[in-house]
Amino acid sequence: MYIPKYYKVKNVDEIWDFVQKNSFGTIVTTEQGKPIATHLPLGLNKKGDDYYITGHMAYGNPQWKTFETCEDVLVMFQGSNAYISSSWYGHEEVPTWNYQAVHVYGNASILEKDELIEELTLMLEKYEENRENPVLWDKLSPHLLESELKGIVGFKIKVGEIQAADKLSQNRNETDYINIIDKLQNEGNSNSKQMAELMEKRLKNHI
Repeated sequence: MYIPKYYKVKNVDEIWDFVQKNSFGTIVTTEQGKPIATHLPLGLNKKGDDYYITGHMAYGNPQWKTFETCEDVLVMFQGSNAYISSSWYGHEEVPTWNYQAVHVYGNASILEKDELIEELTLMLEKYEENRENPVLWDKLSPHLLESELKGIVGFKIKVGEIQAADKLSQNRNETDYINIIDKLQNEGNSNSKQMAELMEKRLKNHI
């Protein structure tokens, strides 16, 4: 991923926090030179000094069969994004787009059944935690679980390389930066409001 120096994120804890909060990712592999991708919820686990991206996909999805032959699997996570009009600057310029993104590269392998159950248990706990009637692994019938397990393939990706970008108008002067936040807050859509909040948080952290 091309990342100008203004936007490169180097803090590993910050990157993994972003991944946890934006865990619906895209897995990209190649088959006979052709890129293929799957969009799905993913988990993040640490064992010793190693990080792993975990997840599962339908058994009928042929992408899992490429894990053995693909040297590097690419996993992409995307956060907030918003169009930035150059009319918000104090000088002539062209428009741009602000965004957050993380790319993770690593080697993939298939989970054993007990590892898959652990991954599914953790995923349910994460997403059902604050629900009124949480659907947790140990509350579901064994018959249903065994049936569902036959239809999915679990995997883990040992993280090798991380690339992270926060393009939040860091290259603009303070006056333009504050004006961009104000304009985004009044755009009337959720993406713009989320970007304004991120930029405002960054501004407070750098004062």
